[in-house]
Amino acid sequence: MASMLEFRTPGFNPYAVKYSPYYDSRIAVASAANYGIVGNGRLFCLGLGPQGVQIEKTFDTNDAQYDLAWSEINENQLLAACGDGSIKLYDVNVNDFPIMNFFEHKREAYSVAWSPVTKDTFASSSWDGTVKIWSPTRRESLRTLPVGNCTYSTSYCPSNPNIVSAVSTDSHLRIFDLRTPVTAQYHLTTKIPVHQPSLVATPPGISPPCLPAEILTHDWNKYRDTVIATGGVDKVIRTFDIRSPAAGPTSIMTGHDYAVRRLAWSPHAADILLSASYDMTVRLWTDGSTMEPNYGSMPVKPGLQLGIMNRHTEFVTGVDWCLFGVAGWVATVGWDERVLLWDANMMLQGKG
Repeated sequence: MASMLEFRTPGFNPYAVKYSPYYDSRIAVASAANYGIVGNGRLFCLGLGPQGVQIEKTFDTNDAQYDLAWSEINENQLLAACGDGSIKLYDVNVNDFPIMNFFEHKREAYSVAWSPVTKDTFASSSWDGTVKIWSPTRRESLRTLPVGNCTYSTSYCPSNPNIVSAVSTDSHLRIFDLRTPVTAQYHLTTKIPVHQPSLVATPPGISPPCLPAEILTHDWNKYRDTVIATGGVDKVIRTFDIRSPAAGPTSIMTGHDYAVRRLAWSPHAADILLSASYDMTVRLWTDGSTMEPNYGSMPVKPGLQLGIMNRHTEFVTGVDWCLFGVAGWVATVGWDERVLLWDANMMLQGKG
């Protein structure tokens, strides 16, 4: 792969990477010393220019950083989810200290996501078994959504600010609708067992579901706003249509050798997604939705691996797509203290 940029984070093992929603030349990386087991964290704000990748700003925290999200309302602000349970809001024009500190989670804050529609709230999830909804202008959370077990990932529906999703250790994908009455369900409207058998036969070559395993990551499709991809410890990527929660997966993608740590749907194509894994690879997939049907009327499509990037030498923990341009530029990070920027479309041309 000819065009690959690299940046190193000596002493810090990255956990997440995100492109700015405002600039194609700005990315951020959340990281932790000692693989996040003990020690502090560092948030890197990086600029891409003629000299390659340069540090614009760093922010250190007393505990590990597990995730980050750029603000959708201020181009210079971003959130870090920290091992002490806090979520910190930083401004690249303000030195050293967070401009806000949100501190309600009782365990590690593992995921954070900014609402892409109304842009006035963000969500966090924690090992304490909750998802919390916040306003960037209030120190107290707006709502707490109980999941009940370690919640690795939370996200907003890309078209509806009232719909929030979460995945967790109990192998379920949960959908909350904040417009519903609180009641005993606390806005929970859909609960999909990720490892349930499909109601229909799976395509040849696709093994049946295995025992329930932790779900570590999920992402909403940017073009089909009822479709969510999940990945986790059992190495399998599945997509679900939340309109049919009992139907089982709509597509299944297999190929990783270890747990799938992070997923990201392409902002440029409805059927393309990237996955990052503890097997040290990043893989490019089509979910099969745009391919000619090879299995008659079978609703469960076998996704197809389009390419593999194996330049990382440790667990790959983060992947994100650049929103801008026609090409498929992506950023990946791993525990090898490296940030790699490369063109995923090169994979499609067999040059990966």
